[in-house]
Amino acid sequence: MSVRRLRVIAGSARGMKLADVPGEGTRPITDRAKESLFNILNPALPGGAFFDLFAGTGAVGIEALSRGAAFVRFCDNNRRAIQTIRANLEHTRFSAQAEVLQGDAFALLKRRPDRAFDYVYIAPPQYKGMWRKALEALDPNPAWLVDDGWAIAQIDPKEYEALTLVHLEEFDQRKYGNTLLVFYERKPENDHAG
Repeated sequence: MSVRRLRVIAGSARGMKLADVPGEGTRPITDRAKESLFNILNPALPGGAFFDLFAGTGAVGIEALSRGAAFVRFCDNNRRAIQTIRANLEHTRFSAQAEVLQGDAFALLKRRPDRAFDYVYIAPPQYKGMWRKALEALDPNPAWLVDDGWAIAQIDPKEYEALTLVHLEEFDQRKYGNTLLVFYERKPENDHAG
């Protein structure tokens, strides 16, 4: 089995290699899916705030910083992932623009939001329904997102199911091989018919 090298694709840290989390617990996003994701996000990303849940290596949040995000919060439950994220931030010199939290993402999402993010990125371990659980924790607490903010779930296409949410609604999907990105936005507070 070949070892895939993690790297920053574009921006100020372009080409920098990133360390992987030891063991089998993480599944880094492919370069193709990451490139496509950031092509979608890019117009609004510079100067924005990005929340990388289940951050693993931190590769997605670090890509956001490299492409101009002002601040990224990383969250993971795994101590080795937290150590890897801190090492990768140090290596790419983004530590000052980042916050790294070790803890349970679901408990965090249920807390009162301490800031609003332009993007909340949800890429948990596969086949455990954790992406759905994260969106269901975020939904009653939409203040984690700015008014026009997005939540994005990275899942295997086989995991997908339509969710019935109160404050969030799905508005797009993009599939790249065995990676499906599902995009959600805040519903308008007042739905005016016609």
